[in-house]
Amino acid sequence: MAINWFKYSSPQTFYPLAGKMVPWFMAPAAVLGMAGLYIGFFVAPTDFQQGEAYRIIFIHVPAAWMSMFIYVVMAFWAGIGLAFNTRLSSMMAHALAPTGALMTFIALWTGSLWGKPTWGTWWVWDARLTSELILLFLYIGYMSLAAAIDDPRRADKASAVLALVGVVNIPIIYFSVQWWNTLHQGASVSITRAPSMASTMLIGMLVMVFAFWAYSIAAALMRVRMVILERERNSAWVRELGHR
Repeated sequence: MAINWFKYSSPQTFYPLAGKMVPWFMAPAAVLGMAGLYIGFFVAPTDFQQGEAYRIIFIHVPAAWMSMFIYVVMAFWAGIGLAFNTRLSSMMAHALAPTGALMTFIALWTGSLWGKPTWGTWWVWDARLTSELILLFLYIGYMSLAAAIDDPRRADKASAVLALVGVVNIPIIYFSVQWWNTLHQGASVSITRAPSMASTMLIGMLVMVFAFWAYSIAAALMRVRMVILERERNSAWVRELGHR
C-alpha cells in the first residue's frame, strides 16, 4: 500500500513523526561522534607539515561543510514557504537556523584555533574566513528579523527573502580559495580528484561528517516540534496534547 507522504506536510501530522525520528538520528550522532573523535585524535597519524595542530580539522571541516549546507536547506524551505504559503516549510526553515548558526560559529572558532599555530595569528581578513563570518551574520540576521515581527506570516515572508538573497554567499565561501589569493588551504577532499590525505585521516573525517549530519537532523527535528507547538498553541490538537 502506497504511503501518502503529503499528509505529513501538516504540522499536526508531522509533529509526532518528528518525535519518532529524533532518536534514530541522535543515537548515531553520539556513536559516530565518539568514533570520529577517537580516530581523529588517537588513530590518525601526525601531519608532517602541521604536526598535531591539524587534528582540529576533524571538527572544523565538518562544521564548515554543515554551515553551508544547512543554509542552502534553510533557504530552500524558506523559499517553498514563501512561494506556496506552506506553514510547515517556514517552520522547518526557522528550526534549521540556530543549528546552522552554531555550525558556523564552531567553524570560525576552530578555524581561529587552527590558524594560530599555522599562520601565527588568530584571525586574518582572508576571503574564506570573511565570507564565513558573513554567513554567521546572515544566520543571526535571519533569526533576528523573524523574531522582530509579531505576525508569523509576515515574519516568514521577510526572513525568507533575506535567506534567499543570502544564498549568493555560499558559492563565494566554497570557491573563495580558487577565486582569490588566500591563505586558506584548498579542499583536501574533492569529488573530482583523489583525497590529499591519508586513508585514516579521511575515514575519521567522513565519520565526523556523518556525525554532524545526524546531529543537525536530530536538532532540527527537535526544534521544529517546539516551533510547531508555539505556532499551533491555540489549535485544538495542541490543547489536547496538554491534557494528556
